[in-house]
Amino acid sequence: MSPQDNAGGQDMSFWDHLDVLRGILIRIAVVVVTVALVMFAVMPSLFDSVIMAPCKGDFVLYRAFEHVTQALPFLPQFSTEGFHVDLINIQLASQFFIHISTSFWLALVLSFPIVLYLLWTFVAPALYEHEKQGVRLAFFIGNIMFFFGVAVGYFVVFPVTLRFLADYHVSSMVPNQISLDSYIDTFLMLIFVMGLVFELPLVAWLLGNVGVLKREFFRRYRRHAVVALMLLAAFITPTGDPFTLMIVFLPIYLLWELSAILVPRES
Repeated sequence: MSPQDNAGGQDMSFWDHLDVLRGILIRIAVVVVTVALVMFAVMPSLFDSVIMAPCKGDFVLYRAFEHVTQALPFLPQFSTEGFHVDLINIQLASQFFIHISTSFWLALVLSFPIVLYLLWTFVAPALYEHEKQGVRLAFFIGNIMFFFGVAVGYFVVFPVTLRFLADYHVSSMVPNQISLDSYIDTFLMLIFVMGLVFELPLVAWLLGNVGVLKREFFRRYRRHAVVALMLLAAFITPTGDPFTLMIVFLPIYLLWELSAILVPRES
């Protein structure tokens, strides 16, 4: 099926498509830059109240852990008292460039649905109606799963990682002084990686619909997956606390099971 324009349904040349794509890319750039400018303006307060929030002992996850361990005495007791991470800056221009880069990356996350929609307007004319329905569903699910993954990264994975690494000492003679660059790099990496990890069910669904992935794969390798995912969770949160380990392992394992459900059954 030849791609058609939205107006008259006529076939478009390669240069017509290129012109349309250029217009869409310009709109995407305008949207991202506009949101980035807004993020840049509010970044000082956003940095203190959101990005730096896991550095404080009263962060929501830490308080939840404390309440759970107090209610279940057989678990290692978790305390929020006295926990605080102070960051230092050791490069002259780091704070300025981090202000800019963090504004851009947050703008990219927040404008993700708009970017996908604009890309959809370019792809949609080349699809049949039943194909459009499937892609609409994929875009909708992809958006929800991405933001859910970002939330898990922010509220669970990053705080657990920070808490462990900030308190870890190879020697009592070596104090931890965490740089701003290191903190932001880890923060952005973990929340974006979790956002991408939560796209796995969508990828499995797409691969299943084109016949690349079968549901039998998930049944055959479930035990292997449990071990591999447990090791992955242990790598993300290298603590000896089984409660913390399970907090990270369970969402990842549920993604595996959700992927298995979404792959169509063999006919």
